[in-house]
Amino acid sequence: MEFRILQQSSSCYAGNVLCSVQPRFGICKFLSWASLNTTFLQKRCSRNEPRRKTHYRSEVNRAAVLCSSSSSDSPLKLYDNVKIIYSVAAATGHNQESHPESHLRVPAIANALENMELTPKFQGSNVVELQNYKPASVDDIVSVHSKSYVTGLEKAMDRASQDGLILIEGSGPTYATASTFNESLVAAGAGISLVDSVVKASKTYKNPPIGFALIRPPGHHAVPKGPMGFCVFGNVAIAARYAQRVHGLKRVFIIDFDAHHGNGTSDAFYDDSDIFFLSTHQDGSYPGTGKIDEVGRGDGVGTTLNIPLPGGSGDYAMKMVFDEVIVPCAQRFKPDIILVSAGYDAHVLDPLASLQFTTGTYYMLASNIKQLAMDLCEGRCVFFLEGGYNLESLSYSVADSFRAFLGERSLASEFDNPAILYEEPSRKLKQVIQKVKQIHSL
Repeated sequence: MEFRILQQSSSCYAGNVLCSVQPRFGICKFLSWASLNTTFLQKRCSRNEPRRKTHYRSEVNRAAVLCSSSSSDSPLKLYDNVKIIYSVAAATGHNQESHPESHLRVPAIANALENMELTPKFQGSNVVELQNYKPASVDDIVSVHSKSYVTGLEKAMDRASQDGLILIEGSGPTYATASTFNESLVAAGAGISLVDSVVKASKTYKNPPIGFALIRPPGHHAVPKGPMGFCVFGNVAIAARYAQRVHGLKRVFIIDFDAHHGNGTSDAFYDDSDIFFLSTHQDGSYPGTGKIDEVGRGDGVGTTLNIPLPGGSGDYAMKMVFDEVIVPCAQRFKPDIILVSAGYDAHVLDPLASLQFTTGTYYMLASNIKQLAMDLCEGRCVFFLEGGYNLESLSYSVADSFRAFLGERSLASEFDNPAILYEEPSRKLKQVIQKVKQIHSL
């Protein structure tokens, strides 16, 4: 893995990235819009979200919940009705001007959750935010990535401090700043800490909380030998190995509903029979992997399943995929935990894909995956933020996922505009699903 100085021509770099994934909108229009997006989001949330009277215990909503991967005493013992436990790692120092995977993404989500009264301040003990968790260790990272890549990236931080942005060669491309290494460790650590908390809670409570890692940089494109496609470390893959090693959860089921194939996660477990990787993604999109006939290798044959969705697929497609493919696969695999690469870039408003998921699609997915975890693995489930580059649709969709976890009604109708949707390619979709079912004997 080679690192070189990134020339300070951010508009050129951003344009190259966007072109590589065939954006729906022009780069100038998108970047101009994005710079104002957070403010617009706050105004829209304030306008559309009805205020409601919420009763909660003040000692709960003001409490700082500490979490450490080495802690033997779970903080959740005080919260017998927690429904969501989440962590925030915004990586604000890992940022390049005009880049779609920007430092605005996680703060936009956090602001929306606050405005829509989905945080501990409003939800009381229903929602808990983990704080002061430990970063992942290098040993955690090298359970998935090569040691040469990890040490090489760490050494490159000195150059980034002196010279600014570093371009990581052959990565899609992916950049690094002086804080990228440490912030990537924090992001992976946030996911690991959620696995700790969810697993511990599942030993005590019949209905343990769903975990949600609001983290960046994202991870599912990062291959064992290096970064790729905006991703630095494979957060979901690292958490999967951690769940096996530390908690003895042998069988891990990973669902990736990002618009782009999670090639890094797939590569990490392609020959592993104990980790089932299932990806839905736009056919023909970046990075070009994720074909139907990619089913695993050696002992892992049959534990990789790809569903390349035709462009224009949306809510109808995902309901069919969930019922006819995801549920029977998970039931047959019998997982000990479900991990989710939650990419929100398949939304119809997202600039980096050509699918037409809606906020309602993500509500459906969150609700159904939660129920699947309850049915199959005692509720053990953690979501990890991946893509999503329209800050407004990203924030609304994550918020509606939270509502699904809480058992509240969806507010998708207040955001989604059916008038911009067009007919889904149902015939092509049914052909894809039929072929997948034949290959995997579903």
